[in-house]
Amino acid sequence: MEKGTVIRSTGIWYSILATDGSQYQARILGKFKLDGIKLTNPVAVGDQVLFEVEDEIENTALIKEILPRRNYVVRQSPRKKHQIHLLASNIDQAILIITIVQPNLKQGVIDRFLLMTEPHDIPVIIVFNKADLYSEDDLVMYAYLEEIYEAIGYQVILASATEGVGIEVLQEAIEGKTTLVSGQSGVGKSTLINALRPSLELKTTELSDYSGKGQHTTTFAEMFDLGENTFIIDTPGFKTLSFNNLEPMDVAHNFREFFAVSDGCKFHNCTHRNEPRCAIKEGIEAGSISELRYLNYLKILDEIEDQNYWERHTDM
Repeated sequence: MEKGTVIRSTGIWYSILATDGSQYQARILGKFKLDGIKLTNPVAVGDQVLFEVEDEIENTALIKEILPRRNYVVRQSPRKKHQIHLLASNIDQAILIITIVQPNLKQGVIDRFLLMTEPHDIPVIIVFNKADLYSEDDLVMYAYLEEIYEAIGYQVILASATEGVGIEVLQEAIEGKTTLVSGQSGVGKSTLINALRPSLELKTTELSDYSGKGQHTTTFAEMFDLGENTFIIDTPGFKTLSFNNLEPMDVAHNFREFFAVSDGCKFHNCTHRNEPRCAIKEGIEAGSISELRYLNYLKILDEIEDQNYWERHTDM
């Protein structure tokens, strides 16, 4: 068997880059699960796999084994609510691209995305794109959010793909690393990637004039080799992020500043809502913990608890 890296996923077929530089279109036989949960896609871009060549002329192959992943990013499938979609694996960091306008910012998206990366300690860079469109009020909002997220250890970059703002900082940040790039539809993800490497010429599109919402331009995940051991994994734009794979305490443990002080809570299983002597609520009152993050946390907990246990674990 040969070894390779999955560089593209279209759902049924996977493009594999073999160690000798040759590429194959591969299928997978059988069903695979991740931590007991059924996946919509058993193989992810970034996976190291063992495969057998099926047809040398057609360059087709069969994936026989998925090698152990050092990390991975998953989300609830937008189409199959009881299943998990594997976005990518074996990454060094992630970039979340958002914008305050066109489309308007849904701030909760930041915390939801961080909830996908935090369980594996994957560093995240939060990029506010389309800075050239920001009003004075928008820039005040940016400064407010920048302070919140930099205070808890995330790098925040103000960028404009069209005017080249922040591009040099981003180029330095991705050098020599494998980076997952994600964002809501319409935030200019493909345009920003093109600004980093114009030779890629990724397809872009404008916002819908009718809805003001972004249109999906990337329909599948794909890894691009930028040279000098630098790789970008481009992923489809998303509208919402939900979590049928998490329990309430998983959420509490993966809001990093909550976890850091949770030993100060009276109860070891404190959910930081109505319990007495809660260190997180005390931190909010003292101004050391963001109330905005806390409100987003409560909303995620409510959503998870609205799905009862059997709904969340129907495929286990």
